Amino acid sequence: MALRYETIPVTPFEQNATLLWCDRTLRAAIVDAGGDAQKLLARVKANGVTVEKLLLTHGHIDHAGATAELAKTLGVPVEGPQEAERFWLDQLPQQGKMFGFAHSDPLTPDRWLAGGDSVTVGDETLAVIHCPGHTPGHVVFYSAAAGLLIAGDVLFAGSIGRTDFPMGNHEALIAAIRGKLFALPDETRVLPGHGPETTIGEERRFNPFVADPRFG
Repeated sequence: MALRYETIPVTPFEQNATLLWCDRTLRAAIVDAGGDAQKLLARVKANGVTVEKLLLTHGHIDHAGATAELAKTLGVPVEGPQEAERFWLDQLPQQGKMFGFAHSDPLTPDRWLAGGDSVTVGDETLAVIHCPGHTPGHVVFYSAAAGLLIAGDVLFAGSIGRTDFPMGNHEALIAAIRGKLFALPDETRVLPGHGPETTIGEERRFNPFVADPRFG
């Protein structure tokens, strides 16, 4: 039994939606369905999996824009983010207008998540880690068994999330990365919300924003 994934860039922002599935049950989740719903559904069909839920790291339009549409189409629940993200999810229509995205209604998930919670995908379990800073209710999903972190817009290859949006907090973001994400094993694969994959060890050593000076 193993956790499989496919990264699917969506929206003009090239946001990395993730199709996650359990290879024993072929039950799946889409993480951060930000747009291009038909593209996401085509990849679900191509992989022969059944989506049982939608997961959200945070409420920015490029991560959440197609979530309500897919939840209705597929008849599945939405889990995440943390409840402080209500600020952004309530403003999805305004965000869409601001950035030229298709209309998205305000969204209230079926389940708000908190740090220390867990979510399931088929027979696989992922831990929920609350990582505020980019947005106040941002969460990430970590599978210890798969050595996999879905990081949203917290940590990128060689960079970190922006904090110049409303309710952003640079100090909180740095603290979350160093205190929570850098506690994970170095070999953990990181799937960021934009750009290429990386590892915790790579970012701990070389990321200019958060590198640990002990590895300099």
